[in-house]
Amino acid sequence: MTASWRFSTLADRHRALGSELEDWSGMGTAWSYAKGDPDAEYMAIRTKAGLMDVSGLKKVHITGPAASHVIDRATTRNMEKLMPGRSVYATMLNDAGKFVDDCVVYRTGPNAFMVVHGSGQGFEQLSMAANGRDVAIRFDDNLHDLSLQGPLAVDYLAKHVPGIRELPYFAHLQTSLFGKPAMISRTGYTGERGYELFVRGQDAPMVWDRILEEGAEMGIIPCRFTTLDMLRTESYLLFFPYDNSEMYPFADQPGGDTLWELGLDFTVSPGKQGFRGADEHYRLKGKERFKIWGLKLEGDKVPGNGAPVLRDGKQIGVVTQAMHSPLNNWTVAIARLPVDCANDGTKLTVNCETHGQIAATTGTMPFFDPDKKRRTAKG
Repeated sequence: MTASWRFSTLADRHRALGSELEDWSGMGTAWSYAKGDPDAEYMAIRTKAGLMDVSGLKKVHITGPAASHVIDRATTRNMEKLMPGRSVYATMLNDAGKFVDDCVVYRTGPNAFMVVHGSGQGFEQLSMAANGRDVAIRFDDNLHDLSLQGPLAVDYLAKHVPGIRELPYFAHLQTSLFGKPAMISRTGYTGERGYELFVRGQDAPMVWDRILEEGAEMGIIPCRFTTLDMLRTESYLLFFPYDNSEMYPFADQPGGDTLWELGLDFTVSPGKQGFRGADEHYRLKGKERFKIWGLKLEGDKVPGNGAPVLRDGKQIGVVTQAMHSPLNNWTVAIARLPVDCANDGTKLTVNCETHGQIAATTGTMPFFDPDKKRRTAKG
């Protein structure tokens, strides 16, 4: 935790499970547990439910008459179409039209929003857009984010939260949980039906303990942060900067990727202009240097992050994240590939430092639940 300046009130719970609280985005985070098994945690979230502390995400409140204008300027989404009680996934660009962060924007009132972002430049982008505007911006580290993910999450919460079954995907409600104030959002980072429980730091340990105690009979277990890597790989959920050229730079150019290259161009509201980097974003369409794309690998050996991808013995790309699923019995990866490999069925090879050469075939993502029926399920 030497680099950490932010602290989760669940730190003692994570230490009890064997975590060394490795830093992420300035917060000591349970990247791993000495106790438990990542495959078991993955299976819990895919078949039952798992609970994670994702409080390292940065929560930023934006209020005032100019709040929607500030977020319109800083992100790719049209805030005039976002109503209170709903949220939307958005991205942020720099002046060169390159990706610098992603976020979920929650509209909590007519002139009130919360932006939740990761380890990129989200706060700086918002602050820049707010300069001279009638708006207040407040970073909130008291607000903790407990993510309850999996098909049984709704069954557990339905015992305590009236109306939770009717809450649509990317909607949230202000409510109470175990007698404490909470905002519950139907969002997550797993490709499953799940919920993020935003609670005060002083309430988070009680909420964590009670869910795990009461949910044990349903198979709900605590899950480490890196279990998300297995889930996100199947579900085509990118994690800045680990899938980006900031992590795997090109030899002849600085880091920075376009939404077209990352497959995130869907985050731009149709016809929207005026957000930071908009002109360059539109100009760069059709000028992709690469595509983030999927690979299906033979066997059950998982290549490490950064493993070279070869065609005819020459490196043409890189694996950014891979996993083997004990549930689906496949080994899949997110990779950076040439544009002409962004298809289904091209034969390639991954050169793994540990396992040697692994045959691979390109494939469209997401691999798991491609129609997104699980995360959007009703009832």
